[in-house]
Formats: sequence, C-alpha cells, structure tokens
Amino acid sequence: MTEPRDLTVQRVRHPLRMRLLKVVRTRQVSPQLLRVTLGGDDLADFVSASFDDHLKVFFPAPGAAQPVLPQVGPDGITFPEGQPRPEARDYTPRRYDAEARELDIEFVLHGDGPASGWAAQAQPGQYLGVGGPRGSFVIPEAFDWHLLIGDDTALPAIGRRVEELGPDARVIVVAEVGDASARIPLATGGRAEVHWVYRGGQPEGSQLLPALRTLTLPGGEGCEGYVWAAGEAAAMREVRQYLVAERGIDKKRIRASAYWKHGNAAVHETLDD
Repeated sequence: MTEPRDLTVQRVRHPLRMRLLKVVRTRQVSPQLLRVTLGGDDLADFVSASFDDHLKVFFPAPGAAQPVLPQVGPDGITFPEGQPRPEARDYTPRRYDAEARELDIEFVLHGDGPASGWAAQAQPGQYLGVGGPRGSFVIPEAFDWHLLIGDDTALPAIGRRVEELGPDARVIVVAEVGDASARIPLATGGRAEVHWVYRGGQPEGSQLLPALRTLTLPGGEGCEGYVWAAGEAAAMREVRQYLVAERGIDKKRIRASAYWKHGNAAVHETLDD
C-alpha cells in the first residue's frame, strides 16, 4: 500500500537581519545574466528555505564604497537620520554555500536602473547590503509534476528549483527570453521538458500565454501538479487567470508572483484573488 504524500505548502518565517557583504567573484551566465558571488561573516546564520525566496538588495550611492543599511529594531525597520535611503531591489538567492559562506545572486543586465548599472561594473572587493529573506513559501517536491513559468527575471528561481527537484523530477519549464543567446543551462533530467520562447521585439511576458495554450500537461487519476510562475505583473495575471479558468487548475496549486511591472521595476508581490 502506497504511503500518502504530504503535499502541504508551508510558510516559514525567519528573523530579519541586514548584512553587509563583499563581492567575491562574478560570472557571466549568459550575455544578459550576471552571477555575483557575495561573501562575509554576516552570512553565518543565513537561511533560504525556498527557491523563490526574495532578498532586499541595497546598493551603494554613487561615489560611496558601501550602502547605507537600515536597522532592525523593536519599532521595525528604520534608516539612519541625515543620510539618503539607498536604492534597493528584490532578488532571488540563487545559491547559498553555508560552509564557504557564499551567496549567489543573479542580475539581469538590461542596461538601465541602479541594479543593472551596479552589476555591469561589479568587481571583487565591492560591497552590497542584503536584507532577508523574511520568510519562505515552501512547495513540496513530492508533486507528480511541476510547471515553472517565467521571463528573464524568473530564471534564477527556475534554475535553483530544477536543481533542487533533481534529475528524476517530472518538470516542465516555459521560459520567455529575448532570443536564443539568453538561454541558460538547466540541470534537467530525462523526464523534463524545457520550452524556450523568444519574444524578439514583443513586450516582455507577451509570449508566455500563447506558449501555454499549446502545452500538454500530465493527467490521470491521482496525478497532482503544482504551477509556479513569476515575471511581469500583467503577464502573470493573464497566465494565472488562464490556468484557473481554462485549464481548471486549483488556485491552491498555483503560485504566481509579479517580479516587476512595466513602468515600475521595484515591484514584488504575490498575485491572488
């Protein structure tokens, strides 16, 4: 008799801490994606329990060596008086090595904005500030299949999830990028499907829904899957609505997030009803 699987999604909270970290090295994953490895003693108690955790990354002001970090106290988060607030963006912890005390963050190089601008010039020895993650949304690996959907900004989370699921997982990836040069290696096994969708000059996220309409999902009695999607806000709402209304997927089996929004890059929110 088969043991029942625990498919309960869990929310885990972590103590909030601000960390001052130093660049150890950088590596170009693709022409559009740069991996920055950060290190430092502040990582001693770092925890990231889920592939789509998000960190608040604080950037140094122009001409400054280090970012101004907020302080965490009994009244919440406060910034030092008399100093300008640093530019900050949300990023995925791509990899954490507790023994080496190394944290990888991947930056999309799109040519504008404080994050992309900083990443383009990043060198070993430079400093970044990192806050969080404040919590984790833990999706069990025991589902029969996993559908991962996203644009360029979701690639770090997708890459980490595929690695964590392992080579035997039934995983389906639908990833939209500008062109073939933006593809990244994914550690998929023989049961995986990876669909790269190229948008060319079309708006980001616009090609995901057409690709999903042609996708065949695993089925059968007792076959349970989970959908994770992240990218531009409007595109993710369309994807979620389509999967619920036309594919009949239970809302409880979908996690859709806005990692950014046209006209406002500093967005990170979970999309639900």
